Amino acid sequence: MKKLYSLVIPLYNEEQVIHECIKRVTHVMTDKDFDYEVIFINDGSKDMTESIVKEYCLNDAHLKLISFSRNFGHQTAITAGMDNAKGDAVIVMDADLQDPPEVVLQLISKYEEGYDVVYAIRSKRKGETFFKKLTAKIFYRFLRNMCEVDIPIDTGDFRLISRQVCDVLKGLTERNRYVRGLVSWVGFKQTGIYYEREERFAGETKYPLKKMLKLSMDGITSFSTKPLKMTKWIGLVMAALGFIYALVIIIQKLAGIQMQTGWASTIVIILLIGGIQLIMLGITGEYIARIFDESKNRPLYIIKEKVNMDE
Repeated sequence: MKKLYSLVIPLYNEEQVIHECIKRVTHVMTDKDFDYEVIFINDGSKDMTESIVKEYCLNDAHLKLISFSRNFGHQTAITAGMDNAKGDAVIVMDADLQDPPEVVLQLISKYEEGYDVVYAIRSKRKGETFFKKLTAKIFYRFLRNMCEVDIPIDTGDFRLISRQVCDVLKGLTERNRYVRGLVSWVGFKQTGIYYEREERFAGETKYPLKKMLKLSMDGITSFSTKPLKMTKWIGLVMAALGFIYALVIIIQKLAGIQMQTGWASTIVIILLIGGIQLIMLGITGEYIARIFDESKNRPLYIIKEKVNMDE
């Protein structure tokens, strides 16, 4: 019996690239010694993406569509695809063709060697600005140092996971999701392959700096308590400095040394300590907000429509 591979492709306003995406994915997956399904997740697109994919689905049973009732976010769209995938292995990729569909065959080849997770490592990033490359490099290394889970650097969500890993991930229902972190957290036998990330085929990136920062925050708060521990140590350091400064004042008094008074230094110290306190409160607030979000127990996403999906 042929193995079935499920491709999960989130979509948000991708009408400029979806035709080429379907063409290349179909070309790569057709006439191989395995079967496949391509699950597109329409994450509340406001353009013609949904209607275009629907038309393709009517002519090809391998192509399937899940449409959300609104935009729930990229990581949630990936989760929905995994939840509905039926393959022996699930491959996650974006529609913009920066992750070349041809690399999928390399992921499958590694999976057939016995690996449960095969992630794609970006050896080169074409068509991106120096600022984008720099911030991405800093982002991945900062995240790895902060998190208590070993998350491979220079990797995105482009990866293959086995059926066993996919089933485990289905049981992880946290709302502020960082899928690549969850995949690392579950363990199993993992490896990576290197590839050159292509320039975006058309349209604009769906991950500007603002979303990268949010993703970074989701990753850190989901897999690390270091920021909370840092607030404790900062507090201890500030208290120690205050105690040392108090001793200096006492010694100066006892020695009869005339001290020069000034409002400027006092205001600077007050502002410094006040700023540090507010930062620590903000970090604590991020964790509390996520606890509050989880306590609501709302569904991760709401499906408006399914096309070609077997119930």
